[in-house]
Amino acid sequence: MPFSTYPLLNRRSSECSSLSFEMHPPLDRPHPDCEEQISDLKICHAESWKKYLGRCNNIKVRLDNCLKAEKKRLLDEMNVNLVEQKLKEQDVIKEAFGKSETFEEYLARDRDYQAELSKKRGREQKL
Repeated sequence: MPFSTYPLLNRRSSECSSLSFEMHPPLDRPHPDCEEQISDLKICHAESWKKYLGRCNNIKVRLDNCLKAEKKRLLDEMNVNLVEQKLKEQDVIKEAFGKSETFEEYLARDRDYQAELSKKRGREQKL
């Protein structure tokens, strides 16, 4: 079959941006939230003719959505005390360098930096 008969292969990537051809992460590590979808996909792929005809696509979409939700939940759990951790890191950096102010405080006090920042904001507002 010539290349031109495959319409998805002839399109540019910008035209196919709404199509999702991304692979899911490895399923051999534990995904406690998505065990049901993983087993459904493995069962569907066991019958090889189904995966080649696109019969497993709905299951894969459900798995992808579940994995996204799991990733969001894990990131939220990891970042619960993010502000406190950053403040502790800044205190450690202050002690290590013998400085009494953070870099952000220094930049807020620096006149040259503030002048350049206001110029940049003015250019952005013109656009």
